[in-house]
Amino acid sequence: MTCLLQVRSTMLSTPLLLLLVTLIPPSWAAQLPGQGQTQDAPIATNGQPFPWNHIRLPKTVLPLHYDLSIHPNLTTLDFSGVARILLEVHEDTSTIVLHAKQMQISDVVLLAPEGMRPLRVLEYPRFHQLALLSDSVLTKGRRYEVLLGFAANLSDSYHGFYKSSYRTSSGEVRVLASTQFEATFARGAFPCFDEPAFKANFTIRIIREPRHITISNMPKVRVKTVELPGGLLEDHFDTSVKMSTYLLAYIVSDFLSVSKTTQHGVKISVYAVPEKLNQTAFALDAAVKLLDFYDDYFDIPYPLPKQDLAAIPDFQSGAMENWGLTTYRETGLLFDPDKSSASDKLGITMVIAHELAHQWFGNLVTMEWWNDLWLNEGFANFMEFISLDITYPELHVNDFFLNKCFEAMEVDSLSSSHPISTDVENPMQIQEMFDDVSYDKGACVLNMLRDFLTPEAFEIGIIRYLKRYSYQNTVNSHLWESMTNSYTRVCKCVCVQKWFSDEELDVRAIMDTWTLQEGFPLVTVEVRGREVRLSQERYLKMDDVSLTEGFLWQIPLTYMTSASSTIHRFLLKTKSDVLYLPEEVDWVKFNVDMSGYYMVHYTDEGWDSIIKLLHHNHTALSSNDRASLIHNIFQLISTGKVRLDTALELSLYLSRETEIMAVTQGFGELVPFYKLMEKRDMAVLENQMKSYILDLFRGLIDQQEWNDSGSVSERMQRSYLLLFSCIRNYPPCVNKATQLFNKWKDSDGHMSLPVDITMAVFVVGAQTPEGWDFLFEKYRTSLQMSVKSRMKSAMTVSPLKDKLMWMMEQSLLGEVMKSQDLPGVVVGVSKNPHGYKLAWDFLRAHWPTLIKKFDLGSHSISNMVTGVTNQYSTREMLDEVKSFFGSLSEETGSEMRCIRQTYETIEENIRWMDTNLPLLQAWLDKWKPRPVHEDL
Repeated sequence: MTCLLQVRSTMLSTPLLLLLVTLIPPSWAAQLPGQGQTQDAPIATNGQPFPWNHIRLPKTVLPLHYDLSIHPNLTTLDFSGVARILLEVHEDTSTIVLHAKQMQISDVVLLAPEGMRPLRVLEYPRFHQLALLSDSVLTKGRRYEVLLGFAANLSDSYHGFYKSSYRTSSGEVRVLASTQFEATFARGAFPCFDEPAFKANFTIRIIREPRHITISNMPKVRVKTVELPGGLLEDHFDTSVKMSTYLLAYIVSDFLSVSKTTQHGVKISVYAVPEKLNQTAFALDAAVKLLDFYDDYFDIPYPLPKQDLAAIPDFQSGAMENWGLTTYRETGLLFDPDKSSASDKLGITMVIAHELAHQWFGNLVTMEWWNDLWLNEGFANFMEFISLDITYPELHVNDFFLNKCFEAMEVDSLSSSHPISTDVENPMQIQEMFDDVSYDKGACVLNMLRDFLTPEAFEIGIIRYLKRYSYQNTVNSHLWESMTNSYTRVCKCVCVQKWFSDEELDVRAIMDTWTLQEGFPLVTVEVRGREVRLSQERYLKMDDVSLTEGFLWQIPLTYMTSASSTIHRFLLKTKSDVLYLPEEVDWVKFNVDMSGYYMVHYTDEGWDSIIKLLHHNHTALSSNDRASLIHNIFQLISTGKVRLDTALELSLYLSRETEIMAVTQGFGELVPFYKLMEKRDMAVLENQMKSYILDLFRGLIDQQEWNDSGSVSERMQRSYLLLFSCIRNYPPCVNKATQLFNKWKDSDGHMSLPVDITMAVFVVGAQTPEGWDFLFEKYRTSLQMSVKSRMKSAMTVSPLKDKLMWMMEQSLLGEVMKSQDLPGVVVGVSKNPHGYKLAWDFLRAHWPTLIKKFDLGSHSISNMVTGVTNQYSTREMLDEVKSFFGSLSEETGSEMRCIRQTYETIEENIRWMDTNLPLLQAWLDKWKPRPVHEDL
């Protein structure tokens, strides 16, 4: 042990390693225990058999500690380093298998108590694996160290150790290097055991130029920046806590920072490019408040001395939870009180709450494998709402939770969906797990579980789970065990109403039905006097009975009636059941506030009674209840259980609706009707539908003032309504927006516009070449990220096809418009009736470049594939889509789930249009719009 510690105390230089390494005869090869050679054994790059043929690493050798010395060169855009890995042998072996991707490996030696000896290296790029071969057995129970030299180019994607850049207001381009290792990209930055279960401690040293700074997960060791020959500096960082490779992070940049300290003594710093440091104050205050909240809520002190938040100019996802150094898109962190909107404030606060929740869920306790990614992401999504409801009540965050469930159901209603917990193996499949099912469905079933167990029992359960498995890896069953124990404990004291009889609660049995099978249930309710007959089936848009058989959920039903506002509860565990009401009622509403992840269909007179209630007294139900009814009835059209005209009859009540969740859900169900028509050249019916929607909401639109007054929900609703009415050419809105845009343009952009109405103003301005060019020039020079984001979105709504094409091309180049924004630009153009063909042609033409830049299976690629195609509704377009995606190989994405989702969505659109267009035409022919007034 003394020898081993002594060896660890010094770092071998690369030249010394070169002198020590000698070649081992190439005829020698080692096998792992139990890993016999087979005819289809993988072949290493040198033509010899590779001694491991699984994509998952063996567990014969486990890492305990990494010593990493890294030297990035921001001029030549490459990096080199030395990795020293302390290993513990769990089974006698002569082979160490670990990960490395697209890097040069050299100078590989084994440090053992007996001395130093070289290791031979075999590479198997298909699985991103290295095999280090020893000429003697590594003995079970002993510890060894390996040293590996490595070098690679900084990645030009958004993963691994990659190059980022930004342009100053004077036009100077400055370069930085940052990391993004989730899910399988640490292996592209240094040789490592790149799976979440291989937790270890990390000690980092980074060499830099004096003009740069470095930050990493841990603080720098005090007075430990070493001067090196050539004017370089080497920063030394404290050793990290035990964590997975995907959570490691480091940045080399010229960022500046602002700092504060939490009540619990944790230093919080926000880093940004120098000219945007004045936009960091809000994020700093939010991070302090939220970290203190989580510290108290989880009853586990945040284990690191600091938490940095860094705004990265080039960043593919929204943010990343690296332990102690969370990274963000600039739009996800930077806030200008004078230029950012209410939506920006809510979004920034939620993303910070999400990443800080990960410091416990994901970092402290980590899923064992990516099949249970939802244990990280579903919890973090859910905790956004729990934390903000308490720390920022003025944001009214609960007004927006249901949207997560609706978005998840959109994906989950397809036969191509997947269970929350899904077997995955290769990097593409792992990337595909970062979707609405893992994030949003995960959050929604946790919300259902919290309502089911009571908030008190739920909180005790997650605290028990976190404490029990700190610094460890978990699977689903560990969580359910903690929840069962907590419920038993709490219910002895506080539970006054059970969901079930005196049988023991089995949380795992209940929740396995929600996490281990795809889809969600449709509960059919039939009321006959006091008797309520219940049945469940899988809800699928596709009309295929064979795909709905064999599914059964344990459903925590809630309901209220016209006779009582009390929330009643019933656990439906069988295919059908019956419950009895104390008395006959006029109406019954199941899934109160949509706390459960299921839809409800009311047979016989059930929907009629609810529609009657909404028309006469809609406030008898909560906003969430009204939103869920809108969602459910329109979704049931696809299955044929509800006629289109019945759903449209319910929609008439929306002319009196004022609450944001119900209003936006009304738009969400009705707008897709005319978006499908836009792709079919059905101008007359399309305009009738647009007029119908505008007429429903005109009263609410006419009430909107062109200012920033009101609550966050009211301000966000104002922005949405004015944007919609201007896009739909509602004269009062267009006239006002045109007037404001012209004044703003005449002032050369110096006039201060009310923030919440800027999208409507920008969209109207972007309709002409002169207005579009002016808007782009202001986009190019602005330092306010939220303003740039709104300008970019508005420019995609322009009818000018040459401008739309230019935007996509420039976003691909990444010079004047960031390539990180390309997926959003392409999808934005695809929603434009003047641009949808351009977006589809662009996607096809640049497919090889896109999958290299954004990676197969990534959320960016999936968003482009589904976003560009999900409004197609003709056989011709389906054939064209199938022709392109069918021509791909497995290496270029043919096996991606999003392609199956695309086929299914277009087929459903075709079926929906063929079935419902006559009914829609008849309905709109009967409806007569109210006269339009020219002024608001």
